[in-house]
Amino acid sequence: MAFKLGSERRNFGQKGKNHFDASNASVPGTKVIRKDLEGGVKGEANIDGSIFLDNSVEPGSQEERAILMHEMRHIVDMKTGKLSYDDDKITWMGDDFERKNGKINFKGEWLPEGSKDFPWEKH
Repeated sequence: MAFKLGSERRNFGQKGKNHFDASNASVPGTKVIRKDLEGGVKGEANIDGSIFLDNSVEPGSQEERAILMHEMRHIVDMKTGKLSYDDDKITWMGDDFERKNGKINFKGEWLPEGSKDFPWEKH
């Protein structure tokens, strides 16, 4: 049995219903919520699949794009089961790490959340 692609033409990438507005902090399928975050935090990936973006981040800026890309990696890791968290622990690739007062016990050392020493922050 043969299969033939149709000859339908579409306008992908042009303004319209198939276009994502780069000036808007939106990621298809992921809710981005602007709010005041504490302690110099610019973005947070949430277990419910949403992203918090600090109000100080300029809409449409390179900084905004970099933060969203970083947080989306965490969202993907959570959706694929590599990463999870609750108030008391972070789970990365099946290993649990205690979490308390804004710090995580990683290999016997209490490091601040968001530290680049964590494997889930390196990729």
